[in-house]
Amino acid sequence: MLTFGVCMTVAVAPAQTYKEYVKQALEAMSEDSLDEAEKLFREAMHKEPAQRSNAMVYYQIGRMQQNRGKYDKALDSYTMGLNIAPHVLPLRMARAALYLQLGNKDKALSDYSDVLDWKADEQEALFMRAYIYTDQRLYKKARADYEELIKLNPAHENARLGLVLLNEKDNRPQEAMEQINVMVSAAPDHAVLYAVRAGLEQTRKQYEAAEADSTKAIALDPKNSDYVLNRASLYIETKRKKEARADLDKALELGANPDDVASMRHELR
Repeated sequence: MLTFGVCMTVAVAPAQTYKEYVKQALEAMSEDSLDEAEKLFREAMHKEPAQRSNAMVYYQIGRMQQNRGKYDKALDSYTMGLNIAPHVLPLRMARAALYLQLGNKDKALSDYSDVLDWKADEQEALFMRAYIYTDQRLYKKARADYEELIKLNPAHENARLGLVLLNEKDNRPQEAMEQINVMVSAAPDHAVLYAVRAGLEQTRKQYEAAEADSTKAIALDPKNSDYVLNRASLYIETKRKKEARADLDKALELGANPDDVASMRHELR
């Protein structure tokens, strides 16, 4: 009788609902049980395959796959989600960012442009599209996006820096230097501004100014290996081998890419 009762209990136990599976999956995610979370999300979709919210389930699965380095699977998940709901912006933005990370700038550009067709004031999409346009030497389009972004958010420092670098590439060096000088004056404690200005000064062979700005950037952000590598590059260019070697050693201690350091050491021979 006991065995029969147990069997009856199992037989009538209520099956989990779609919402319960999703809730459990989210809880598993919060505990870093990612394999379990993905399994539960897929159980939810199996339970209700026509559910429109499966688009966001695919988004969550894609994020987990991306965080674990499964980039192709993450792209597939994002695309599956977009097939269900093409206008879900977090999905479109996530796929665009992953395309860009993988070097597929054309597909990233397409996704960012789709986002802006639906939401013209999406700031991250504007910034990233301007970045891609600049890389593709589509300077007029890049300028329009940067200027629109600055109009939406005048305090957007990265957009202003992007415009500085765009002007430098677009053969407008005076504008670039004037803009970075204004930015440094407005935010004298921002290390990145000195680093960017140092790069412009080095291009103009204004080596003393470049060294002063590189050193200031390092003083403001001493753990940034990129700033140390930038100053090492300046020292290499000006034949100051001892200083260059010291900076390369320091950059390596700070976690710089060993291949980058090795390449720069080769220039010292």
